[in-house]
Amino acid sequence: MKYFCKIILSTAAIFFALQSCNSQKIVINREVDTTNDGKMLLGYQSKDQLLKEPYSEWYVKEHDEYAIDQKSVAELKKEKLNSYSLIIVMGTWCEDSHREVPRLFKILEQLNYPENKLTIIAVNRKKEAPSGEEGTYNIQKVPTIIVQKYGKEIGRIIESPSTGYLERDLLEIIKKDNSSIKDLLK
Repeated sequence: MKYFCKIILSTAAIFFALQSCNSQKIVINREVDTTNDGKMLLGYQSKDQLLKEPYSEWYVKEHDEYAIDQKSVAELKKEKLNSYSLIIVMGTWCEDSHREVPRLFKILEQLNYPENKLTIIAVNRKKEAPSGEEGTYNIQKVPTIIVQKYGKEIGRIIESPSTGYLERDLLEIIKKDNSSIKDLLK
């Protein structure tokens, strides 16, 4: 009987230890007040945070004034951008993020891009998030927009689009991936 009780207690202890490891809470929409940069978002974020002060000051203006390349957006629909996941690593202190992130969201809104396929990570000036959320993405500059298919990176846009338009850069990434898939099927 003693042996049986020890086994049950040991099993229960292991079970509760594993449960506590798996129940880590993910903090979303963390905001800090810094001496040099004022309010700053850090870690995982939702789009809604960007619509609040002081971020809305730059977000709304850039979003509303951006003229989308409709031809590229139509092609992105045809190439099924919605079947890809996007990770945005940005800094609310960064002028490039102030420009490119609202533009990206305007494009994604036109595409009815599913929010559950989008991850937003805000970093500090050292390109770090509080819990190391950025760690696996090798972030050197922000914003960095990573395009993934089945959890594998197929391309990224760093700081600003090489074509001058995010939608064109996204299209180049998707077309390159789709052509490599077609080559595999030959």
